[in-house]
Amino acid sequence: MTVPGVGPIAALSFKAGVDDPRRFARSRTVGAHFGLTPKRWQSGTIDKDPRITKQGDREVRTALCEAAASMLLRVKSWSALKAWGLRLAQRTSMMNAIVAVARKLAVILHRMWIDGSKFYYGLGAKVLQKRKLTPPTPA
Repeated sequence: MTVPGVGPIAALSFKAGVDDPRRFARSRTVGAHFGLTPKRWQSGTIDKDPRITKQGDREVRTALCEAAASMLLRVKSWSALKAWGLRLAQRTSMMNAIVAVARKLAVILHRMWIDGSKFYYGLGAKVLQKRKLTPPTPA
């Protein structure tokens, strides 16, 4: 719960969904386990990236997306993850950014669980705060 935006419900649902952190060889496979990676549909010259796969535990995926939305929209403190998500939201949409931050959040939470470390805000967050990067206004 040291990660901004992650509360007790998101932390407990993530911990219950993963169960044993050592069963994942890499932390980046946790996002795919909860269905937060894009589908691929390829046939000949056609190459589409329609949506996320939505495989795995729906409740954990929902909790991670809620935590990511809270981080991007509600939390006042800056971190490198929040700055990355807001830059992504300016390029695409806020929903795409929320899902991408949720995937990264799953990877970070898994790595923190294995290492026993705390969330690192990053030095680049202060630089991006000086640029006055703000979330896009809803239309």
